[in-house]
Amino acid sequence: MAKGMKTGGGSRQGKPNKTTQDVRAAIATFASANVGEMSSWLKQIDDPAKKLDLFLRAIEYHVPKLARSEVSGPDGGPQVVEATWRLAE
Repeated sequence: MAKGMKTGGGSRQGKPNKTTQDVRAAIATFASANVGEMSSWLKQIDDPAKKLDLFLRAIEYHVPKLARSEVSGPDGGPQVVEATWRLAE
């Protein structure tokens, strides 16, 4: 085989893992089914910081986090925006 050539097989790039899909679907189903119970469970916790931590950790699996991204100019410097206007004659 030539150097750098793949033999084929495997999953297509970008195709979600079926197990991951199944787990996410199960978590979403559990979260939806227990929405009413969640508030009563949280009321049993006295420490507000612990209560908030548990709530945030629970919804993290149902509501995906947004990725942070940073936009910068050349060589990591500031971005430069230039605007020009032409007056109609």
